[in-house]
Amino acid sequence: MKTDLAKTLSISGRPGLYRYLAQGRNGIIAESFREGKREMFDIHSRVTTLADISIYTSDGELKLKEVFLALKGVLGDKPAPVAKDSEKELKALFGKAVPNYDADRFYVSHMKKIADWYNDLVRFASLDFAEEEEQAENAES
Repeated sequence: MKTDLAKTLSISGRPGLYRYLAQGRNGIIAESFREGKREMFDIHSRVTTLADISIYTSDGELKLKEVFLALKGVLGDKPAPVAKDSEKELKALFGKAVPNYDADRFYVSHMKKIADWYNDLVRFASLDFAEEEEQAENAES
């Protein structure tokens, strides 16, 4: 099954990723990738879809989908370094995957978060992403 980054959510203050399920009366209903637990998030929760996230490069911005694919190209079947690994290891990985990342605006904390999301997608979803046409069809149904 393809992963729809427009329905894959990061919720501020919560670890891991969530799958958007439905719009509720007072917010959204999402399911944790890791635990499979459904929760309601109100309008005060900072919710971001992964499709809306980009990283800064010397050439502008690079969509997160492209970053994930570049990481897969470098890592193959291995997992990304986890947040507890050294900063040097993370910088080396992103230096190979996205050599033109903007070191002044793309911090190690961002790298840790993206590596964590990458591992969640590999483990609980897929790096085979739905294209924009498929996302539009899924939104209509």
